[in-house]
Amino acid sequence: MIKAAVVGAGALGLLSAYQLALGGGQVCVLERCRAGREASWAGGGIVSPLYPWRYSAAVTALAHWSQDFYPGFARQLLEDTGVDPEVHVTGLYWLDLDDEAEALAWAAREARALFPVDIAEAYQQVPVLGGGFKRAIHMPGVANVRNPRLVKALRAALAAMPNVELREHCPVTGFIQENGQIRGVTTAGGEIRAERVVLAAGAWSGELLKTLGLELPVEPVKGQMILYKCADDFLPSMVLAKGRYAIPRRDGHILIGSTLEYAGFDKTPTDNALESLKASAEELLPALKDAEVVGHWAGLRPGSPEGIPFIGELPTHPGLWLNCGHFRNGLVLAPASCRLLADLMLGREPIIDPAPYAPAGRLH
Repeated sequence: MIKAAVVGAGALGLLSAYQLALGGGQVCVLERCRAGREASWAGGGIVSPLYPWRYSAAVTALAHWSQDFYPGFARQLLEDTGVDPEVHVTGLYWLDLDDEAEALAWAAREARALFPVDIAEAYQQVPVLGGGFKRAIHMPGVANVRNPRLVKALRAALAAMPNVELREHCPVTGFIQENGQIRGVTTAGGEIRAERVVLAAGAWSGELLKTLGLELPVEPVKGQMILYKCADDFLPSMVLAKGRYAIPRRDGHILIGSTLEYAGFDKTPTDNALESLKASAEELLPALKDAEVVGHWAGLRPGSPEGIPFIGELPTHPGLWLNCGHFRNGLVLAPASCRLLADLMLGREPIIDPAPYAPAGRLH
């Protein structure tokens, strides 16, 4: 019997498996489609919540740990696999915020580098910025990670570990229950028995828990993005205004995102969203009016109350562990979430207080 079956091979599932495998256990990762092709592939990859001061201390704790971990982890993955996740430190300018005072108070309280800057300085640093902005605050240390490459690197790292198996196109249909314990999962190809099961299926996690008669408040929230190709040095920093952001990749690709839509499991990109995103792009960076949109896609975030993920064992179903419900911050929070999960499962001292994420009392 394998030690752990991980349901879901997005960033959370792959990184959970990686952390558990480092602890020495046999791990089997099960994915209904292809690894990392859902929210992990579709997101922007900013290594910060969009508005970190608007979140609870629970989200902040995971974000801070992950932000400090990412640069070294990216170097390690590149060394081990030859795949560079491209953790790109560009900084981030927020423009014309309504709650700038709250942002600066949060930064002072949390000892994070976030400063008001003269708008003239913002225009000097980001010459392609659109006109008419009045105020700016700047966080210089913020990075973005190229999420498809992060997933590719994680997959390669797992492939090199003799105690990990990845099974793609293997949809999980339910759970094996014996003597009040979860002892594995059922799949289209038969039963897979495990000492413990980790549910890291993103927006689909709630659907799977329904098979146990449980209501997990995680629902799909559609997000659409568009991609431009510009010169490598076109945009030196991430910028965010009116809820929309621009993210520069190292090779000149510029991501613009994103919508927030409650449309069930429909991932169809729409013309309305395309026009809305293009309008935001051209307001932020007018030169994009003459640039070609080279990509437009949608993904499904795992929406959850206040964006606080569920990390830990379900007390009503021993043997079933959750690592899901990260809403808009899956890639931001993944390193800390997966390390915390592994700490709890392996009986180690947890990196942060696990209480805010415990599933107990949070399911219906």
